[in-house]
Amino acid sequence: MTQEAAGTWADRRLRRARAATLFSLATGIWASLLLPLVGIAREPDPARAALGAVGVVAFTASQAAVLYAAVTPWLAQRWRRRAQWCLGVVALLTVPLVGPVAAGAWPTWAWLGASLIGMAPLLLRLPAALVISVVTLVATVGVALWTGGQVWRFLAVTGGVGAGVALVNGLQVWFWDLLVEARAGQAAQARLATAEERLRFARDVHDVLGHSLTVIALKSELAARLVEVDAERAGREATEVQGLAISALAEVREAVHGYRAVDLGDQLAAVAGVLRSCGVRCTLVPPPADLPPTAASDLAAVLREAGTNVLRHSRAGWCRIEIVREGDLARMTVTNDGAEERVPDARSSGLRGLADRLGAAGGRLHVRRDEDVFTLEATVPVPA
Repeated sequence: MTQEAAGTWADRRLRRARAATLFSLATGIWASLLLPLVGIAREPDPARAALGAVGVVAFTASQAAVLYAAVTPWLAQRWRRRAQWCLGVVALLTVPLVGPVAAGAWPTWAWLGASLIGMAPLLLRLPAALVISVVTLVATVGVALWTGGQVWRFLAVTGGVGAGVALVNGLQVWFWDLLVEARAGQAAQARLATAEERLRFARDVHDVLGHSLTVIALKSELAARLVEVDAERAGREATEVQGLAISALAEVREAVHGYRAVDLGDQLAAVAGVLRSCGVRCTLVPPPADLPPTAASDLAAVLREAGTNVLRHSRAGWCRIEIVREGDLARMTVTNDGAEERVPDARSSGLRGLADRLGAAGGRLHVRRDEDVFTLEATVPVPA
């Protein structure tokens, strides 16, 4: 399982969560558009109704831009500020445009005031949101007195409905912010793990080469000084330098080999952990203890590709990974549900490369699909 695959799955889920949040917020936008249109439909003066419609549409467009920015973390801050200022200006203009519409018959502007109160907690900190809410309530009282409407009715719509909208919108955006922070935490954790592994490898190489190179440098300097004084001893020092260089090279190769060595049990635990973190129930049958390193390395490569395919090419709810030894063969079976219609097959690039690798080692790779259940089976020879 690669970090890229896990990130792809997480980003896909984040996009779906964002789409669901936008859809939910859009229902509030429709309410702020449709309910004032009721007042416009009841306005007998065509000119006043037209001006009111312009104000309502402009307010709805500004509201949509602000809510879109609230759940778009990659949007530049200056665009958020511009959208908020635009909404503030349009809200002020709606007082003379929408306020007189259906005067005394329908609290047209009160519904826009409810939308303002509902959005205030999403855009501002609590003290500023409370100030905006109080100003909006004062404005709705002023519009009611100006147009001859019932003050209590305006306050009930602006204050009561606005508080409900603020609660619903606040919970939605709060959950969205939690998802964004969790994704950022996963990315930071992956970067930290990579940095720690690089540091560990650098430390190992330094420990291996530091002493050897220091001795080589000193003996080379000594040999150079002895060339004209004691040629025989200089030759011995040069021979020792050569031996030290060969030994250092062997130690570096040993370190790199250890760095690249694969622990199949650790790989199995890592893949299962990623799958479970993505909501996939994972059942494991651990590998036998006597599996040779060569076979474990080949199966680990297949395991990583299989885990990637579960995330990229399915909507799996469960996955079962089983590794057994059958005589002179080691067999790994990865089965998952939720397979899409277009699933990876033996001709896909990742699986084709694995099939070639297993074939060179005398193994075999086989895939099959039964309805929405996808099975990948790999076998590798185990030396006696």
